[in-house]
Amino acid sequence: MEWYVILILVLGIPVILFPAAYVWYLNVGGIYAAIKEARAKKAARKEEIKGVADERPV
Repeated sequence: MEWYVILILVLGIPVILFPAAYVWYLNVGGIYAAIKEARAKKAARKEEIKGVADERPV
């Protein structure tokens, strides 16, 4: 291979892969935030149900 082909590959691959890796990072962060939010809502709902159950006389 000629040196300029190797140079183009060395410079071009990071230019192509960096945006793809950044988008992947954003997607993983969004999924993590959604899971965290869903767990928080579930815990709040569970606490609310527990609180209502404690208030009701049997």
